Amino acid sequence: MGGVMAAWVGRSAEQIAAGVRAGDVSAHDVAAEHLDRIGRLNPELGAFVRVRAAPALSEAQQVDARPDRGQLPLAGVPVAIKDNLPVAGEPMRRGSAASAGDPQEADHPVVARLRAAGAVVVGLTNLPELAIYPFTDSVYGIARNPWDRRRTAGGSSGGAASAVASAMVPIAQGNDGLGSIRIPAAVCGLFGIKPGTGVVPAQIGADSWGGLAENGPLTTTVADAALMLGVMAGATFSIAGQPGLRVAISTRPPGPGIRVHPVIAAAVQRCGEVIAGLGHTVRRADPPYPGWATPAGIERWFTASVPDGRPLLAEAGLEPRTRRHIRAGQVLLRVRPPRENDRERLRAALAPFFDSHDVLVMPTLARPAPAARRRGEGSWLRSVAVALTYAPMAGIWNLAGFPAAAVPMAPGETGLPGSVQLVAAPGGEALLLSLAAQLEGAMPWPRHAPGYAV
Repeated sequence: MGGVMAAWVGRSAEQIAAGVRAGDVSAHDVAAEHLDRIGRLNPELGAFVRVRAAPALSEAQQVDARPDRGQLPLAGVPVAIKDNLPVAGEPMRRGSAASAGDPQEADHPVVARLRAAGAVVVGLTNLPELAIYPFTDSVYGIARNPWDRRRTAGGSSGGAASAVASAMVPIAQGNDGLGSIRIPAAVCGLFGIKPGTGVVPAQIGADSWGGLAENGPLTTTVADAALMLGVMAGATFSIAGQPGLRVAISTRPPGPGIRVHPVIAAAVQRCGEVIAGLGHTVRRADPPYPGWATPAGIERWFTASVPDGRPLLAEAGLEPRTRRHIRAGQVLLRVRPPRENDRERLRAALAPFFDSHDVLVMPTLARPAPAARRRGEGSWLRSVAVALTYAPMAGIWNLAGFPAAAVPMAPGETGLPGSVQLVAAPGGEALLLSLAAQLEGAMPWPRHAPGYAV
């Protein structure tokens, strides 16, 4: 691409779209700047598995020529798509050499909505094979954390988070089956929201991980997340401040055997103090997590991989770790299949808590991000143990189908970004965005990793 002057790299999606709508910059030039940055940074970060340089520039020119350009909410905004959603004309590898490399015939509905809104798809991002793990390594590379390249960018939307935290793109699509938007958002210092069931078209793989997985945005600002989520949902989400919220603060893990690192617990307490200072009612209160919920979530982690993985078991390219995970899921489906009414049971157990609290604030992670390394060819049990140790705090909200968001906190003594998780009852996406925007105003976070600030 050569050395393009980067006047628009690092700006928010809101700013870019406003500039393209007003004619202050062309979508083509915005795309060219971001593609240049991707070309320079992706070799060290492993965020993208496929860069759409020529198609993206062509599509940006089409945005410039659209007669409705002045009304497009994402006019000319570069966006990255996780490589487990179909993008017309591109292969969808799902992090696996065992997958077919045929071009996809049509865009996923979320991709189609983003493009209709004026966004330009600049590339496809890395994920662990079949999106199973909360760290992103695959045969296509290791996604590294821009805050510390020795650490994982999280997963399974790790490539998406790495791309946004390094300003390769202003926004990225991710999906979240047991935390796969919130986990990488937390380790990369981003805002990410998993909407509740049915808000955004899912249609991820064979059955969207048994109905657990949802598509959502990874962004550097709450306003960008509200904008992108609105486009993905075909709705409008306001981030206007909602006063007088009843907020519960809890550092209690959702299940036994989980230990929350003191630095992470301290971030939750600090967030509670900030929220109280904003005029909301804050009190310590632990949700009544049923004892069966965490084991049921772990069981579904294994069994949900089977519909996507079973057809690939005969393929030589499947990673040993993935093969064992799928076979473990097959055994569970034979001897102890998940109960079909788990979501209804869990919602019934948690509903009284959310009748008396508007938002729950809790940890996003249990421990800091582990090392970035190639785990796919290594021990399956080691991957399972690391996953359950550092990222067991998010999945219960997928099982419940509740909206949940990861909100950045300023870096602590470790130099790594902090994060808290906000949870609301079904239909509470706007509530989460509103409180997150208030937190952003009260305690602004760095929008990009220090070494990648623009």
